[in-house]
Amino acid sequence: MPDTMHLKVLLPSQTFVDMTGVLRLVAETSQGSIGFLPHRLDCVAALSPGILTYETASGGEVFIAVDEGVLVKAGFDVMVSVRRALSGKNLSKLHALVKQEFLILDEHEREIRSTMAKLETGFVGRLASFSHE
Repeated sequence: MPDTMHLKVLLPSQTFVDMTGVLRLVAETSQGSIGFLPHRLDCVAALSPGILTYETASGGEVFIAVDEGVLVKAGFDVMVSVRRALSGKNLSKLHALVKQEFLILDEHEREIRSTMAKLETGFVGRLASFSHE
């Protein structure tokens, strides 16, 4: 049997994937796609939002949509840490889920950051007016 990798995809609150027997893996970085085979040299890569693909002998190809994160390969272990992830075997359905989940959340996060910035500005302004009295 050929050497295989052990893949773990970690989210802030849970382990999303814990898979042994991974034959190959492809991830998206800011420099483009990067492929991993079991005997590839160890490395660390900053992941861009995109599709992470892995293949096992028993399950075939699996696609995971991931948010920004970090991938660490050490020996035959590959650890991926991301904020959000969705998996599926059908790329078109996964693409629709990504649009629905990730893009809506991104817009919501932008609204929250804008509101927080306004609150902070108001607080600092009031604090400054108190210090001048």
